Amino acid sequence: MFTHSFLGTNDIERSRTFYTAVMGALGYPAVPLPHGTLIPGGEHGNLLVARPANGEPHTVSNGHTLGFKAKSYGEVDAFHAAGLANGGSSEGDPGVRENAPGQMYGAYLRDPDGNKICAFAPNENAPKA
Repeated sequence: MFTHSFLGTNDIERSRTFYTAVMGALGYPAVPLPHGTLIPGGEHGNLLVARPANGEPHTVSNGHTLGFKAKSYGEVDAFHAAGLANGGSSEGDPGVRENAPGQMYGAYLRDPDGNKICAFAPNENAPKA
């Protein structure tokens, strides 16, 4: 759906540790770069977490959330646990989101720089069409 998404960081090593863990839980490897970390997503786009190109400090954008697709409830749980274990904070524990389309199962995190991310999996208990 996108070519890439960029999240800023003020601490490359701290963000690299966090994103290596949470994206690894979803099956995406991290590639270290001199100025940040690349998470290749193939045809689905790439994620880059790096220092802002303009040289200014990173600040969090209010209202922005970056969502990742998970294959199962277990991946969502692993994503959330990996984030908490690697410097992130919870913005919503894993569970079915009643207001989400299809009442999907998801979890929300803030990364160590304050960016809001989430992972969602299809509702395993939804009626099959």
